[in-house]
Amino acid sequence: MRKWRFLVVVTLLLGISCSRTEIVTLHVFHAGSLSVPFREAATAFMAEHPGIDVRLEAHGSRTAARQISDLGRRAEVMASADSQVIRNLLIPDHADWCIDFATNEMVIMYRNDSRHGGEINADNWYRILLRKEVQYGHSDPNADPCGYRTLMTWQLAERYYAAKDPQAVGLAGKLRTGMPQRNLRPKEVDLIALLEAGELDYIFIYRSVAEQHNAPFLALPDEINLKSPDHAQRYAAASVRLTGDAPGKWITMRGAPMVYGITLPRNAEHPELGEEFIVFLLGKEGRRIMSRNGQPPVLPPRVDHPERLPRKLAELVAGGE
Repeated sequence: MRKWRFLVVVTLLLGISCSRTEIVTLHVFHAGSLSVPFREAATAFMAEHPGIDVRLEAHGSRTAARQISDLGRRAEVMASADSQVIRNLLIPDHADWCIDFATNEMVIMYRNDSRHGGEINADNWYRILLRKEVQYGHSDPNADPCGYRTLMTWQLAERYYAAKDPQAVGLAGKLRTGMPQRNLRPKEVDLIALLEAGELDYIFIYRSVAEQHNAPFLALPDEINLKSPDHAQRYAAASVRLTGDAPGKWITMRGAPMVYGITLPRNAEHPELGEEFIVFLLGKEGRRIMSRNGQPPVLPPRVDHPERLPRKLAELVAGGE
């Protein structure tokens, strides 16, 4: 009997050991604004792929890219809130291609009890933000696209409103001066805790994030919200100077309709799994997840170097399904 029990225990232990060795980890670095849909996508992907453990890691998009380019950290997938981050910081040395896969827009998020929240609208928001008692914030432009897109939104707002309101002349500078440095955070989702705690009244953030948190928000005119391809030429008038891909280097980012990008880094330990995850994300279920969370997919997905894509992704992008 004792011998039989011993064999059973050994068999169970061996089974547990083998099951553990079969688990393969898939690392995904992604923009903070992708946290909610990517959690949902990861859960669905793991249900379809037993033995794969998807590890999600959220950063500001530029910080996420630097985890790979500067720190040499391995990842199977890198997804950015701005596809230009991948093109500027990862291609050609750390990635071969970038797929544009989702869209978004800038809004102003607040609480029901934010100062003057009951009167703010698309015509007076900048006057309310510039009141002394009001606190507003945005994310760090050098770490997060939402940060430099906020500055672009301010520049576009100045052009849009100054034509009819003398108070809007010099608006971008007034908004920069009126926001204390303490209201700056590494990525846009870091601002939500400050907003919920009452330390901030308003934050500049993506519409998807506001919707995911069931928070009140102010939609901005298409002329300034970086959403509409119809206003691409207008958006291009806004620009922000940012740190480049090496110390002492600088790049200039210009306004453009908002597009998220995704790639498979060259240093991926399991590139075939990264490919499978991206195929899932761009497929029907992945698109449903993105749409459900306020980030409409780009249809068909766009890619800058289709000849460099792995086979499954090339077929998916070419098919436009």
